[in-house]
Amino acid sequence: MLSSKVTNDSHGQDSSYFLGWQEYEKNPFHETLNPSGILQMGLAENQLSFDLIESWLEENPGVLGLKKNDESMFRQLALFQDYHGLPAFKDAMAKFMGKIRGNRVKFDTNKMVLTAGSTSANETLMFCLADQGDAFLIPAPYYPGFDRDLKWRTGVEIVPIHCVSSNGYKITKDALEDAYERAQKLNLNVKGVLITNPSNPLGTSTTREELDLLLTFTSTKNIHMVSDEIYSGTVFDSPEFTSVLEVAKDKNMEFDKKIHVVYSLSKDLGLPGFRVGLIYSDNEEVVSAATKMSSFGLISSQTQHLLANLLSDERFTTKYLQENKKRLKERRDRLVEGLKKAGIGCLKSNGGLFCWVDLRHLLQSNTFEAEHSLWTKIVCEVGLNISPGSSCHCDEPGWFRVCFANMSDGTLEVAMDRVHGFVEAMVMNTKQKRTMWDSRRRSLINKWVSKLSSVHCESER
Repeated sequence: MLSSKVTNDSHGQDSSYFLGWQEYEKNPFHETLNPSGILQMGLAENQLSFDLIESWLEENPGVLGLKKNDESMFRQLALFQDYHGLPAFKDAMAKFMGKIRGNRVKFDTNKMVLTAGSTSANETLMFCLADQGDAFLIPAPYYPGFDRDLKWRTGVEIVPIHCVSSNGYKITKDALEDAYERAQKLNLNVKGVLITNPSNPLGTSTTREELDLLLTFTSTKNIHMVSDEIYSGTVFDSPEFTSVLEVAKDKNMEFDKKIHVVYSLSKDLGLPGFRVGLIYSDNEEVVSAATKMSSFGLISSQTQHLLANLLSDERFTTKYLQENKKRLKERRDRLVEGLKKAGIGCLKSNGGLFCWVDLRHLLQSNTFEAEHSLWTKIVCEVGLNISPGSSCHCDEPGWFRVCFANMSDGTLEVAMDRVHGFVEAMVMNTKQKRTMWDSRRRSLINKWVSKLSSVHCESER
């Protein structure tokens, strides 16, 4: 006998978001070894600024050699470290997070809990804030992985806050109240609201007005507010990034024990393999419990040592953040322009590693079945793994998340060539069908006119 965790499908990994990855892994694109393979545009990785980090490592070889002032740090790092983390690393993270926010917010390392990535941070927060069967409200479309990260092991339910394309997917008071009422009708105890800022999958930052609305709503309902800010350093266009902690400070809520932030270096520095994340909270009970839980997923000491040195270099972090934003904007612009030439539009974005792409005009019908059919063609025939809106719980069929920062310029050109070819073929096919239908319609009309004339002649006789 196995547990229900093993035997049921509540893991959330049977969605098209993960199925697209599986198809890619069977036939991955390679410029020379497999040029007809599937291009991975469903993975939000930032590979555009690796050279900056690699240059720093070349200039600081002692760090990788686990040395400090030419003395070996091996024994110190190899021995057991408690789950509070290395003080030097937490100090460096606090300064780096403050720099991203223009130093409008200062971070206290005593309120930090280190975790093995943001996945662990979000799940740990769910364990701390909610019981099995409780619910969190999340603006939809939302990151498909939340169905696994937040629900699978915790038993917490997700109730979508329905946002719509007609207003740019803004979070409204009506949408919040509607989600809360739906949860109550399902007899779910709402414990909080969780947002990603900037939004994954939209690539838009949450406005100050929306954050003010969210804090007013959660305060009125006496529930938690969780802001996942792992893309905060990727905001490359206006409006600039605003943290929930900034708005909380303006509302004299900076010490509110129901406001929590999640952060990671997976997106801003492009280091998902390093598994570096954290929880920031003013709630001492949450910090204490989450710290104990973090023993199930710690950040290795050598990783903390390396990044403490990297992030403590003010000159490097300043240059990196500026250059990385510049490269992300240039890449976003190239994708948007390439899609525009194919007659495809996108939601205007200002951050993240992806665009929210509008393919509604390519659907055979305004249904999620038609969206799934289009997605299957794009993955299996065109060779592009992109994420359909339905996997992000979007209410409107025809929207797709397309990632742009995990490939070379040349690979992006290949992707755009494939998109253009696919759209041209669809247009041609539509024209051929229309020509065939026009011909058939003319034939039917001629027959009808001929029959009508015959009847008319008979009546005259």
